[in-house]
Amino acid sequence: MQVLTLAEKILAAHSGKEKVKPGEFINAKVDLVLANDITAPLAIKEFHRLGVSRVFDPAKVVMVPDHFCPNKDIKSAEQAKMMREFAKQQGLIYFEVGRMGIEHVLLPEQGFVSPSQVIIGADSHTCTYGALGAFATGMGSTDIAVAMATGEIWMKVPQTIKFIYHGKLPEWVSGKDLILYTIGDIGVDGALYSVMEFSGEAIEELPMDGRFTMANMAIEAGAKAGIFHVDDKAKEYLRNVITSGATSAIARSEIAKQSQIISIVQSDEEAEFAKIIEYDISKIEPQVAFPHLPSNTKPISHVGDIKLDQVVIGGCTNGRLDDLRVAARLFKERQVHSELRCIVIPGSQRVYLEALREGLIETFIEAGAVVSTPTCGPCLGGHMGVLAAGERCLSTTNRNFVGRMGSPQSELYLASPAVAAASAISGKIASPEEVVS
Repeated sequence: MQVLTLAEKILAAHSGKEKVKPGEFINAKVDLVLANDITAPLAIKEFHRLGVSRVFDPAKVVMVPDHFCPNKDIKSAEQAKMMREFAKQQGLIYFEVGRMGIEHVLLPEQGFVSPSQVIIGADSHTCTYGALGAFATGMGSTDIAVAMATGEIWMKVPQTIKFIYHGKLPEWVSGKDLILYTIGDIGVDGALYSVMEFSGEAIEELPMDGRFTMANMAIEAGAKAGIFHVDDKAKEYLRNVITSGATSAIARSEIAKQSQIISIVQSDEEAEFAKIIEYDISKIEPQVAFPHLPSNTKPISHVGDIKLDQVVIGGCTNGRLDDLRVAARLFKERQVHSELRCIVIPGSQRVYLEALREGLIETFIEAGAVVSTPTCGPCLGGHMGVLAAGERCLSTTNRNFVGRMGSPQSELYLASPAVAAASAISGKIASPEEVVS
């Protein structure tokens, strides 16, 4: 009997082997290939250079223009046009304005992510899908072109680091705080080319939206992937996706097929990990990452007096319904500070609609925030929230590098939706407890 980690099991199954080991090079079949409006045009050009006329399976290639859409200028319109025409010509799965969302929020809710899959995307935060027990990782546009043509990738098997979170989550502490705390502890290269496997009783209590957040930011620790085993909460999420009516027949069929084997999607008890890191999270406070690294974290009680010009709530990290619910809870009958602008971005049209039905959108607007169509725009300094020199922003997104959200002379802080909402109300970085007390 082979003893393997969760990631090794998935990669072995997709490479036709009984087992794989860290450092081994493999050819693995992929279940899904993803690209967006920044990376797809490059992949399309490389695809044509290969001399291949058709993608390996149009039902397994998804394109989502979400970074500069709705198009902010002529160049972004041309990028989207190239994607649109290629997707139509190839018969690919394509989402755009009105029927779209931020790719890493959209694909799970639409049923394109299942346990035990291998998913690659021309976006580093493809690792988000590990929340559902998939091996998901970002790759360059050339790799994506080859995968579109052949349905396979060539890669080195990564080692797995196991993270165990003990204790009960304190109030206002979320998945975002756990992953920021972890990155602050191990550093931005602490899991370099490794799989981060998240476990422990605190993880078992963590809602699915919090798990997506943690898997999303595995890349900020240098990881190849972040992954969770498939428990009852994940199974319930998948059942809800199937019954929601939002998914395609192909996606529903794939989920049903994968659901038959999800009981085995976990690491063996005797599996060998490169390292095991354990945390007692019962005393962890909400975390804030200071400029200019996600690892430059401080507990909220050590932040000090930092005035803000802008707050962004959304992104592929924290633009899901639970995130908006937490923010709305704080905004209820309160106002955004008069010297600050607050931008709320639901992660998909479906999230937007559900937030509208629950009255969350009304709460945001009455509080003085602006609500945007789903877009990655501000996260990478593209549009809908670009910073000027000297401005400070606190965001629920995933990166705060120099110039990430605009001017190289601006400052970007990262935090959870709870801290973001409290800060928007206070006009400075603040704890939720300061607002509700």
